[in-house]
Amino acid sequence: MNAPARATLPPPVLIETTEALAALCARLASAGFVTVDTEFMRERTYWPELCVVQIAGPEDVAVIDAQAPGLDLAPLYALFDNTAVTKVFHAARQDIEIFVLRTGRVPTPLFDTQIAAMVAGFGDQVGYDALVGALAGASIDKAFRFSDWSARPLSAQQIAYAAADVTHLRKVYVKLRARLEREGRLEWVAEEMAALADPATYRVDPEEAWIRLKSRSGNRRFLAVLRAVAAWREREAQRINIPRQRLVKDETVLEIAAQAPTDAAQLARARGFPRSVAEGKAGAALLAAIAEAKALPESALPEAPERNGTRPSPALVALLKVLLAAKCDEHHVAQKLVASSDDIDRLAGENEPAIPALHGWRRRVFGEDALALKAGRVALAAQGRRIRLVPLE
Repeated sequence: MNAPARATLPPPVLIETTEALAALCARLASAGFVTVDTEFMRERTYWPELCVVQIAGPEDVAVIDAQAPGLDLAPLYALFDNTAVTKVFHAARQDIEIFVLRTGRVPTPLFDTQIAAMVAGFGDQVGYDALVGALAGASIDKAFRFSDWSARPLSAQQIAYAAADVTHLRKVYVKLRARLEREGRLEWVAEEMAALADPATYRVDPEEAWIRLKSRSGNRRFLAVLRAVAAWREREAQRINIPRQRLVKDETVLEIAAQAPTDAAQLARARGFPRSVAEGKAGAALLAAIAEAKALPESALPEAPERNGTRPSPALVALLKVLLAAKCDEHHVAQKLVASSDDIDRLAGENEPAIPALHGWRRRVFGEDALALKAGRVALAAQGRRIRLVPLE
């Protein structure tokens, strides 16, 4: 699994034809792993616009021009389906979303070096630059990070920049995997890969878009209207391919839901909502959705998102956070990967909430001790510069 030294790697090749891509993917089909990255544009669109795919194998480093005329990416997708070749990404979620949108499938098997680095104790969401410096002994040229990757032709500097990411990623992967294997933590990474490998992770359900707005209202009728407005925005943004916030901002969605307008004139008075939209077909569709939500029977109204009935004790939350920091320091794993702030709040306020920290390897690292601390079976004590658990039974 050793990656070749940097000096032995060939210069990157620009792939612009289906024939060249097929030949590349045929060679990579015998590799144990390939490293993958993408360059895409999304600032002005709802859907990501794939511009470039970078890929490296044992003897190949290639930059695939995904916008080259006539290029068919089918050979690449076939490689992504090849279960004998591990596909290595860093911070894979956005890259994988692109391929799921195009094919409905996740590249498999999958390895995300950002998650692996968190398991290996490199901290919360370690940056790629830092990881490359620590494990590959190299530095990343940031000059083209915000380049316009949709412009053609691609410059030699852009090609070199794109290729460097997957070149360094080879060594990062090899060293991270060896470290996790020594520590018996590859199983931990495999658990984290399960969510990334599920195509449902990348699908947006417009009917669920209202939950992201985190309204604190318990009024189910209001929530029904909010659900309708948020779903309309999601579908309309998808249809015309612009970012949802550029179409209608979150605060405007909440205002419209609160006002529940019945005609175009009322809708146009919402701050930031274009009159031209209010008076057009899209506005009419939104008003119809609002009217339908207002007419729903009680049984069809959404329930407010679950929240703790009582506010958790700030002191207990603080104790659990100290325990989390201590256990993560002991096991050299990133705190954010074990439990979020919301998880800690739920753990403090509920008996045994359905949170990741109480399952799998997280329960062994932190969850069991957290429950024991809540139950009064252990206490925390300082011992020099470390925190230790003291049994009380």
